[in-house]
Amino acid sequence: MATDADDAPLLAEEPLRPGSCSRELELREFRDRYVFRSLDGGGAFAVARADGSLRALSPEEAASGSDCKVSRIYGVTGMIRMLAGSYVLVITSRKDAGSYQASTVYHVNSMKFLCCNEAIKHLTSDEKRDEAYFMSLLRIAETTCGLYYSYDRDLTLKNLLEELIEAKTEQFTLKDGPVRINLFSRRCNRRLGTRMWRRGANLEGATANFVETEQLIEYEGLTSSFIQVRGSIPLLWEQIVDLSYKPRPSIIEHEEMTKVVQRHFHDLSQRYGDTLVIDLTDKQGDEGNLSNAFAAEMEKFPDIRYVHFDFHHICGGGNFDNLQALYDETEEAIQKQGYFLMNSKGDILLDQNGVIRSNCIDCLDRTNVTQSFLARKSLDSQLQRMGALSSAESISQSDSINDRFKKLWVEHGDELSLEYAGSYALKGDLVRYGRQTLPGLIKDGLSALSRYYLNNFHDGVRQDALDLISGYYTVSKSSSSPFQIIGYEPYLPVASAIIVGGITVTTFTLSQGLPSYTRLQSNGSYLAPRVTNIASSTVGRSAQHLISSVIFAGLTAGMVALVKANGKQLCSRPRLCGLI
Repeated sequence: MATDADDAPLLAEEPLRPGSCSRELELREFRDRYVFRSLDGGGAFAVARADGSLRALSPEEAASGSDCKVSRIYGVTGMIRMLAGSYVLVITSRKDAGSYQASTVYHVNSMKFLCCNEAIKHLTSDEKRDEAYFMSLLRIAETTCGLYYSYDRDLTLKNLLEELIEAKTEQFTLKDGPVRINLFSRRCNRRLGTRMWRRGANLEGATANFVETEQLIEYEGLTSSFIQVRGSIPLLWEQIVDLSYKPRPSIIEHEEMTKVVQRHFHDLSQRYGDTLVIDLTDKQGDEGNLSNAFAAEMEKFPDIRYVHFDFHHICGGGNFDNLQALYDETEEAIQKQGYFLMNSKGDILLDQNGVIRSNCIDCLDRTNVTQSFLARKSLDSQLQRMGALSSAESISQSDSINDRFKKLWVEHGDELSLEYAGSYALKGDLVRYGRQTLPGLIKDGLSALSRYYLNNFHDGVRQDALDLISGYYTVSKSSSSPFQIIGYEPYLPVASAIIVGGITVTTFTLSQGLPSYTRLQSNGSYLAPRVTNIASSTVGRSAQHLISSVIFAGLTAGMVALVKANGKQLCSRPRLCGLI
């Protein structure tokens, strides 16, 4: 049956063939529509600016019209519908990030949302307010880092926005042959979010910050792969920000707890086979309580090997080499799992039978140091089997190659940390140098301050942006506004100003109220005044200043106590979705 152009399907029914994606498109922005035209032989389509409806175009239709803004884009990643209409997300710039199985991998440098929301003029004032907030979330999504894609290779299992990818590449020469190392990290989208607002597991067993990292080696026609995974402790737990530097983690009591753990490890066994669990958390304090609960749950699964390694205690003082004790304890299991090896004909010579699952609290800093150590051990074995190294050789014997490998993992850790925590990874020196350095300590301090600020005052909004763009929250006119319940965040700047002002005034009045004998002469000695020269009026002013200091100090202390008591309400909180 014939159909009008308006009703014609935009995409063909058959699956997309490799290489059939358009690498470059022309975007033509008319007053009533957006026109997307492939520049490498593909088709064309239009999106109505009024309501976001799609329409396939003939080559003649796509080329018609001149009163428009013309630009070049590198992909259309999707469309999201909100209260006033739809928004189309396009890739506006990219860069070549390397290759994967002979396919070019690109890094997204910038994106842009195209508005199809002319119906906004028909919204109520409350709906317009909500739409403005949704649009602010889209602007945050435009700046999302760590997005990689390929036009002819499925990197993400489904599509660009369903998993975030991090990729790094390094190349060196061994025995006159080039060795290429690629690190590909695929972040699971089933519990996508920010550091403090996505902890632990959800009821389906999916964990926060779950990342699969593949170390891919290419040498003289041989390809070898070693996969590790990381993920938050697979219990139901939370760590709500409250303005303290390190909020206390707490376990959520739930009757489904054991089933959640079971679902998580069942999923891992289906994907990878046997799992070796390495828990790097502290054995004492709040972390210890969480670690003990994890260990207690793992006792219910005797077929899964669980190893606790108190990283901070054993590797205290930046002694990276103490990780050898962990390797010695788990070497047999790691060797049994092995790695993947394929020859130039595509014949599989070896297969990886299992996976190492590492975690700390954030699955960032300690985890990255540990995974890099295990990856270096595997790299030696892989290169030895591929003939690039003898059985007695190691990449650590070559400073230049070892430094490149360490640099690769440092940058890899930074990228993953930026996506989850918003700052660079800590403990990068342990990976790069095997010890802490003064510049590294300064960098870690700045990163820690950045994490504190982002986690407390920004990540709630960022979590909303991720929930919106990933589809976990669906905008609907029939649903009540998610922004009706407002916290105390708007009052935090006022409270902060009062605290700073109170401290300043207290300090000033206290200095004015001090007796003159506390003041120093230019030679550094104290000037003791003559009692007969102290006038009664001076004593009175000093007493007034001291009383004022006490009053302002009390007000400041009271405001600090009030802020501390309401820390959770003053922090930025997500409004669209719950914690689990």
